[in-house]
Amino acid sequence: MVTLRKQYAVARPVYSEDSLAEDHEKVYRLRKPILDHLREYLTCDSKRAKNAVLSLLPIIGWMRIYRVREWLLGDVVSGISTGLVAIMQGLAFSLLASLPPSYGLYTAFFPMLTYFFLGSSRHISVGSFPVLSLMVGAVVTRLVPEDGPPANITGFEGLTQDQQRVLVASSMTFLMGIFQLAMGVLQVGFIVVYMSDTLVSGFTTAAAVHILVSQLKFVLGLTVPGISGPLSVIYSLEKIFVQITSTNICDLVMSIVIMLVVFIVKELNDKYKAKLPVPIPIEVVMTIIACGVSYGFNFKTRYGVDVVGKMVSGYESPIAPNMEVFKECAVEAFPVAIVGFAVAFSVAKVYSLKHDYTIDGNQELIAFGVSNIFGASFKSFAASTALSRTALQESSGGKTQIAGLISAMMAMIVTVALGFLLEPILIVLPCNDAVPLPTTDSVPRCSVLANIPGTDLYKDRKDYMHISEPNGVLIFRIPSPLFFANIEFFRDKLVEAIGFNPLRVLRKRNKALRKIKKLLQKTEDGVTEKGLGESFRQTTDESRMDVKEAGLPADVSVPRVDLHSLILDFSAVSFLDISALKGLKTALKELIRVDVDVYIVSCDACILEKLHSCTFFDEEISTSMFFPTLHDAMLHVRDKHEDDKSRGGGVREAIHATNTSV
Repeated sequence: MVTLRKQYAVARPVYSEDSLAEDHEKVYRLRKPILDHLREYLTCDSKRAKNAVLSLLPIIGWMRIYRVREWLLGDVVSGISTGLVAIMQGLAFSLLASLPPSYGLYTAFFPMLTYFFLGSSRHISVGSFPVLSLMVGAVVTRLVPEDGPPANITGFEGLTQDQQRVLVASSMTFLMGIFQLAMGVLQVGFIVVYMSDTLVSGFTTAAAVHILVSQLKFVLGLTVPGISGPLSVIYSLEKIFVQITSTNICDLVMSIVIMLVVFIVKELNDKYKAKLPVPIPIEVVMTIIACGVSYGFNFKTRYGVDVVGKMVSGYESPIAPNMEVFKECAVEAFPVAIVGFAVAFSVAKVYSLKHDYTIDGNQELIAFGVSNIFGASFKSFAASTALSRTALQESSGGKTQIAGLISAMMAMIVTVALGFLLEPILIVLPCNDAVPLPTTDSVPRCSVLANIPGTDLYKDRKDYMHISEPNGVLIFRIPSPLFFANIEFFRDKLVEAIGFNPLRVLRKRNKALRKIKKLLQKTEDGVTEKGLGESFRQTTDESRMDVKEAGLPADVSVPRVDLHSLILDFSAVSFLDISALKGLKTALKELIRVDVDVYIVSCDACILEKLHSCTFFDEEISTSMFFPTLHDAMLHVRDKHEDDKSRGGGVREAIHATNTSV
């Protein structure tokens, strides 16, 4: 059956860019010379000085709005819970760095003290991270191998092997901090955009293999020297399997039991996370149980099981970094600095979006740079964050870095007074922090288009004096390929252009619906939840109604949304990768769910084919959203909303029906 399709005819001169400029007055914007930009950048007044202080010390911003009654208890509970996990992870991850376990407690304490003042994230838990520990450990074992003489470094004279290793780790961390601080001062936080999801996932997966191999000697109770360099995993496995008949059965059984219990409880935590007030801290529980069993049955003497052993009590004097170690580890210190920042920034970005505040990549570089320099001076090793600790800190009620400070205080108490309680702990390393990295910022120039009256041409609305923009319609042009490095930038620019955050609008609408539903449950006559949802839907081209306008309770309000149609111009999008595809799909669904009709125009045939093959389309996103030209989409939008008006439906009738039920 052939469907009768509407047609349109266009009668206009054939324009070149020159003749178009003759017929339609164009605005020529003056560009500031470089000297003017430099002068403006160097100008200082009271407002800029205040903003600079607030930027350098983010603690001032969140301390001014701190709600003591609402947040303090949550921060205290979160700090204690996170502190226990940070202590256990510090002990474990220091072994990955080929250092005595007690130095992991230093990493859980010193870096947090400076990050508390300088960090822009309110939720990440600063401390050791297994991938960084492994990278530091590779340098430590290269310069101070277990078998054979250490590297020819003057500062090693008169030091024990452990002291030499601590000097290497702290010096490398100091250099790592210098790199991070320098990048922060030079405002090069954008470097994180060049680390794609695929790159970081591959890196963390490879690191997980190295971590697994490094743990086998503890699980089997074997003595295997640390090996660094190419094919180190293969050589380590060879040495392990040569000694496999010497496996300590007690070590193996305890390790398997602990890992099974931790795995099962983590799965239960994930399955019932909606019902649990906080995740079960199984690592802490198993550590306490294993410590008690090890101490009660004297595993070290009776079965020869490796335990943490003698803990350093108190803090040692600060030390200066070794310049010769700098020369030996400079090549490794730079990627450690990048990975540490990238992991921390990616985790911080997740929680900043969830809790609606901003983080600054350059300030995070400065914060971690200073934290690592300060921590290295007191013999801690590379600090970043760990996803599991940060998730626990946030889910257990942490609102600010006061929780992080309390966590650091927990590590201090153990170091100063209670370290002896940890000496019987079995050496088993639960390392499961592989972090995918969302990346940002590739600076394409997005623009909002408008119609030149009397034509089917659409140009940047900033460039022309006389343009036509229908109410409730926005045309957004994407001027470049979409890929992992600019998809978040595109989404931010889109939110800026439409004037509201659709996810936030949706959350507030759902909150309002829940309040109305509770109110209706107190009345004799009510409406269904679906009926309530209809009260917020727009079926005309009018602005969306605020619930207060409908006579509902004063404490129930919904953000006003004046947009009914969004048209995305894909004429310049010649490439779309998997990361961008996922980000685009999420952005479209957020808009659709707040009743904004989305259309994509001038999409390349190859990209459309890729969308089909990558299961881009579903019940919410359909092929009917795509139009061959921008003008086709505009005529479709016009006709659709004229039909809506003629039907006489709309938001007023829906809200009136809800008011009647109330």
